[in-house]
Amino acid sequence: MSTLRALAAAQAVAAGVAQPVATVRHLHLATRPLVLVPLALAGEANAPLAAMVGSAPGQGRLLVVPQPRNRDQRFAFAAELAAVALPYFDGYRAGTETITVDRGREVRQRYLDAPQVLVPNPAGVTFLRLLGRATRFRRVDGDYPVPPQVPLLGRWLTFLTERAERPGSSMLVAMTQALTLHWATGQSAVEDLHLPALLGWIAPPGRMSGAEAAALAEDPAVCPPAGPATDPEFDNRLLAPAIEAYAAAGDDEAARAEAYAELERLLRDQLTPTWELMWRGVGLLRALPPGARVAGRWEGDRDAFTAHAEHVDGGGAPQPRRDGAVAAAARLHRLERAAASYAVQRAYDDPLVMAEHRLTGEAFVGEVVLADPARVDDSGKRPVLRPRIQLVTTDPVLVPVGAALSSPARSGQKARVVFVTPVADGKTEVVLELSGGMGRGLTATPGSVPEVGERLCYTTLSEAYVPGGTFPTVEETPWTHGGPPTPVSAVDMPDPDPAPDEEWA
Repeated sequence: MSTLRALAAAQAVAAGVAQPVATVRHLHLATRPLVLVPLALAGEANAPLAAMVGSAPGQGRLLVVPQPRNRDQRFAFAAELAAVALPYFDGYRAGTETITVDRGREVRQRYLDAPQVLVPNPAGVTFLRLLGRATRFRRVDGDYPVPPQVPLLGRWLTFLTERAERPGSSMLVAMTQALTLHWATGQSAVEDLHLPALLGWIAPPGRMSGAEAAALAEDPAVCPPAGPATDPEFDNRLLAPAIEAYAAAGDDEAARAEAYAELERLLRDQLTPTWELMWRGVGLLRALPPGARVAGRWEGDRDAFTAHAEHVDGGGAPQPRRDGAVAAAARLHRLERAAASYAVQRAYDDPLVMAEHRLTGEAFVGEVVLADPARVDDSGKRPVLRPRIQLVTTDPVLVPVGAALSSPARSGQKARVVFVTPVADGKTEVVLELSGGMGRGLTATPGSVPEVGERLCYTTLSEAYVPGGTFPTVEETPWTHGGPPTPVSAVDMPDPDPAPDEEWA
């Protein structure tokens, strides 16, 4: 926990309500997101019990598995979920745009928008990951066939959960993570994973304090768990007898229908409060203005959506069960680069996030007191425009002379630290030499050089492009990492004749 977030948490306790730790929204929010609230049967390996899914507050569809241990009913649930999710995904494939790549030498198509799935918490993401793993290799013919849409759903769920690992992606979002990215509560990070308690702190009802609302939300009789785990008391007292009654009905259609209706009622009562809280969270997030760089990250999600859709349409193979050594290293490298870029973009978009870097000495804010926009450096082979400015700041300046800095206000311009001089009253004078973003001649473009009186932030964080790492081909996997992998069909594809009683996950 950063210093500022700890301070915000302390202020939340004192004020009795969550405190904002962001001034803008740092994720894309679709006009019509697909909200999915899953429940799993306790004691089973990711066996689905029920789910409520839909793209509008009043259009939640309840899916129920009356016998979660029954393999056929589990895959029937997956088929029902596919009947909702796949048309939703396909709805974003209507229009494309042409974009240039490789500095304009090539063009390609990209979908105009992409789907977005919202789940209550990270455990919901894990549920979808395991559901995708359990369904994407299923066969549609032969022994133990499943409906054709089931393996397709599995591939899409796997794509979404892999995309969710990428920092800054908004295709699959856990609501608790989205909210804690923008608000700090007076409870622990573990307690923030409980959606009802988290929303109790952010928007307590009536005249209640956040702590009182969170305490009330911890009562499962008032606020059922947000899933996929269920309340043990509910399991023992209500759910188990209802499932047993359905099983005991046997071939009696009337008894089965009555037992199913009771089971459906119980599960609807468990899911509806979380469903309503999800849309309440959507409203809170939508009230925040989006950050300037959110759209750019969403373009990356649209690129990934387009690429995966083309891969599926082209008959590409499902995602492997395990990445090879080279693929795993490349994936980790991409995630690390995405994490570094996301941290910089958030700081550039949001002064509250940048304030954390000011405390660590990675940034400072000062007022321009002197400016020489016409300065030319003629010490080299040819003269170049190198204006200098002097700022006065009260922030601690820990950057050394010669350090390269950037300003969110002029991200295309670089600054080099020339002098750092402490003065009276805890102030520091910093002289910077500017380069880039001022035109091609020896005269700066009007407005490109900061003027006296302007207040600016400079930081060591940079949005400059960093080339990706290089990795060997799959065939060149070194022996230290297992050597070249064996053919995919021998390792990654499932047993062609799986036993019907195999574990769901």
